[in-house]
Amino acid sequence: MSLATPAATPEVSVLVPAKDEVENLPEFVRQARDALLPLPYAAEVVVIDDGSRDGTAEALRELAAKHAFVRVITHRSQRGIADALRSGADAARGRVLVFYPADLQYSPADIPGLVAPILDGEADIVTGTKQGHYDRRFVSWVYNALCRWLFGVRVTDLNSVKAYRREVVDGLPTRPDWHRFMVVIAAAQGFRLREHPVSLQPRRAGRSKFGIGRIPVGVLDLVSVWFQLRFGRKPMLFFGVTGAALICLGGAVGAYALVERYVFDHGNRAFLYLVLLLVIAGIALFGFGFVGEMVAEMREELRELLRRQQDHRDR
Repeated sequence: MSLATPAATPEVSVLVPAKDEVENLPEFVRQARDALLPLPYAAEVVVIDDGSRDGTAEALRELAAKHAFVRVITHRSQRGIADALRSGADAARGRVLVFYPADLQYSPADIPGLVAPILDGEADIVTGTKQGHYDRRFVSWVYNALCRWLFGVRVTDLNSVKAYRREVVDGLPTRPDWHRFMVVIAAAQGFRLREHPVSLQPRRAGRSKFGIGRIPVGVLDLVSVWFQLRFGRKPMLFFGVTGAALICLGGAVGAYALVERYVFDHGNRAFLYLVLLLVIAGIALFGFGFVGEMVAEMREELRELLRRQQDHRDR
């Protein structure tokens, strides 16, 4: 048998965030068992109950008692998919992790195909490319197009199921909802990317946790991730250049105001206010840049400390 047991260390851990999925979990575990049992390597399923209120906890206790390869992590309150994946990764024993939702819109039969390029040494992270009809196709297309344009990552579908080495999740910021940007952050860190087609099915039971209100949040997160990747280590490049441009523009407006006052013999007080606004804003941005540089230095020192601790553990 290839399914993991408490005594056998798995090669692959499937992380399954679940929020109010009591109707889907038994079927998900059955399909996962059918997909993972024939594999030549051991695998486990780690289900993270993210503050469910519909009987999911009771269903998971029964499933874990019946199936040795199922492990359960419980959040007392809803913390989101990013935190759920972090909790699952901390508890998982495999060196390859797979993010799979519990709603059965993705078939567990596609898990071996996602994992194969990583086990073969061809990739560090594999993202699924959705095949079939799904809601919010236009929103997904816009999101993927923006990500490809901003980050230069030529991947068809960034917001889908994924398989990845443990090292990938270890380098991700623990920020709410930033699991959506796992692929672009991993690419920025030099990890190798691959795609694999995955079939998409209609939701069988329950309701989607994603509404239209998530769109503005996703856009703001997108801008934040772009800023972090572009200027996170050198914030003065953004704040300093912008501040210098405003100060220079203020100087140019001031020079024009002097010419108008003393050459053409009439002035405009509005120019004085504009000069003050531009110069003060430029100086403030320079100040933000210096503060950002100090924060970036602290982050680099923390990263170096964590790297040394990891090297010490590896020895």
